[in-house]
Amino acid sequence: MAIPVSFSSAQGVLILSALIAIGLALAHLYSGRLRFKKIPRSRWLSAAGGVSVAYVFVHILPELSQHQTVLQDLGKGIIPYIEHHVYLIALLGLTIFYGLERLAMSSRNRLQRQGQGDITSRSIFWLHIISFAIYNALIGYLLLHREEQDITSLLLFGIAMTLHFVVNDDSLREHHKHLYDRIGRWILAAAIIVGWVLGSGTEIQASAIAVLFAFLAGGVVLNVLKEELPEERESCFWAFVLGAAAYTILLLAL
Repeated sequence: MAIPVSFSSAQGVLILSALIAIGLALAHLYSGRLRFKKIPRSRWLSAAGGVSVAYVFVHILPELSQHQTVLQDLGKGIIPYIEHHVYLIALLGLTIFYGLERLAMSSRNRLQRQGQGDITSRSIFWLHIISFAIYNALIGYLLLHREEQDITSLLLFGIAMTLHFVVNDDSLREHHKHLYDRIGRWILAAAIIVGWVLGSGTEIQASAIAVLFAFLAGGVVLNVLKEELPEERESCFWAFVLGAAAYTILLLAL
């Protein structure tokens, strides 16, 4: 059951959200110390991916459905149209991160053929890092601007995003190698804190929150499934299922 927000609990949410933002940043900085098998894919990474996808399908997408039903027409133009078609934003998020993944893979393949190593070019590295920094800032911002403003939902969001970052880190480190450890992870960690700071000082409309959550949903789904689906990954299906099932049960029980 969700914990209702009062003045004191609102302060608790603010403090807890700050702690979670710090925890998410630390996940970027220290997840590299966890040694996961590449092939076959670590069961822990597959389970973490299952948790992230479960959160999207059980928690975020139903919220988007509610927004889609209750939002009224705000007028003509492209922005009101987008606000009332949040699933298009989810598709946009998925498409953008799919494009980023394809660019990274193409860059690695090209440099390998040229004998320069299994790594992306500097330009692709910066494109990847800037894109994920915006993504991380969005997550930091949404720590304080979710539809359900209570401690329980904040904890569930924080757990899902922490595991999602562990999965993302493993992928980014595989693409960019030492550049990610030397530069990228610090930028992504800082982006979370920046997003939280912006969230603590600004308020946005409910329709805008729906748009941001929709984009996040598309990004999470793509960033998890692109790691699980390729055959050469030899991913652990049962670990993914158990992670998704366990977190689904938790989400439905609370």
